[in-house]
Amino acid sequence: SSAMATTASLHLHLHLLLSSSRRRCRLLVPRAHTDSISTGRRRFIADTATASAAAAVGPLVLPRTPLARADQPPSLSEWERVLLPIDPGVVLLDIAFVPDDPSHGFLLGTRQTILETKNGGNTWFPRSIPSAEDEDFNYRFNSVSFMGKEGWIIGKPAILLHTSDAGDSWERIPLSAQLPGNMVYIKATGEQSAEMVTDEGAIYVTSNRGYNWKAAVQETVSATLNRTVSSGISGASYYTGTFNTVNRSPDGRYVAVSSRGNFYLTWEPGQPFWQPHNRAVARRIQNMGWRADGGLWLLVRGGGLFLSKGSGITEDFEEASVQSRGFGILDVGYRSKDEAWAAGGSGVLLKTTNGGKTWVRDKAADNIAANLYSVKFLGDNKGYVLGNDGVLLRYVG
Repeated sequence: SSAMATTASLHLHLHLLLSSSRRRCRLLVPRAHTDSISTGRRRFIADTATASAAAAVGPLVLPRTPLARADQPPSLSEWERVLLPIDPGVVLLDIAFVPDDPSHGFLLGTRQTILETKNGGNTWFPRSIPSAEDEDFNYRFNSVSFMGKEGWIIGKPAILLHTSDAGDSWERIPLSAQLPGNMVYIKATGEQSAEMVTDEGAIYVTSNRGYNWKAAVQETVSATLNRTVSSGISGASYYTGTFNTVNRSPDGRYVAVSSRGNFYLTWEPGQPFWQPHNRAVARRIQNMGWRADGGLWLLVRGGGLFLSKGSGITEDFEEASVQSRGFGILDVGYRSKDEAWAAGGSGVLLKTTNGGKTWVRDKAADNIAANLYSVKFLGDNKGYVLGNDGVLLRYVG
């Protein structure tokens, strides 16, 4: 697919819906504008500037707090809260550990937040990366990924950081002004290689540390919908060019939810464009992602959770039994094929032990006022829940 055709540009807008009960998990928004299949090294240009964030002052180690209420022994909860040396207004966005050194990890968030741990996530301290500190920009660091000792961090306004020594030092990689959209997700795939998704639905790959990127999708999402609108995709004519969320499976497949939540799209390696799908549920979609068995989970606005039938991409879903107290569920993370956790507004935390068919609430998180946006299992016994107001929960099993 190296001879992919270039495509026309499309202008889109980033929507950050931050209501207390329906906050979105991954704040993505696409504008697919794939003017160039391969872009060279250019001077980074940013056209927006925001007020600078107050820099974190030296390392501060705070104790962990078990999630337990007075009427409930701590042993009933499988999560504990890790207190962080950051401003309470920070929204945590991603976390990753170095495969060659599992005790060494990085935690990202809004307001130029980069935290580092060297004891497996027990305590975290602010990490200063001079090339990522600019008094003219208030960076939002969206995604971090490692393979071996090689790692990547991306953020908005557009910034790309790369390390080849497990994060001891970071280099800022210049980005072409022709690279469309804001980078929202990156995945380390091999030596000097990574896969990146922009908020415009463009997917790019690099094999030379990010100095050149090649488009993996030939056509913009809007162009795809213009061709398929007559083929029965409900809501396609209302597409604003943005995604709410994008999630990647371990084998490189993607599922994305349209900005209005009225349909979803999937992409598999080798496909020339995104495939749109009708939603099979009445309420609009909040978020979608991949189960451990390769099937899809789907969250609707207002708290419902659905599972696709089988392990492939399908439009056939059935509802699971969920106790969510009326608060919206924002994300799901699978620890194994049978065990998974769901999190959402006002500290709602749910567990399944049968692959997602039924869910039970973990009441120990009820006393947390934060919205829990993201559930990430980085291994059987390494799991985290990321929220707003600097809330980080750690899986203790």
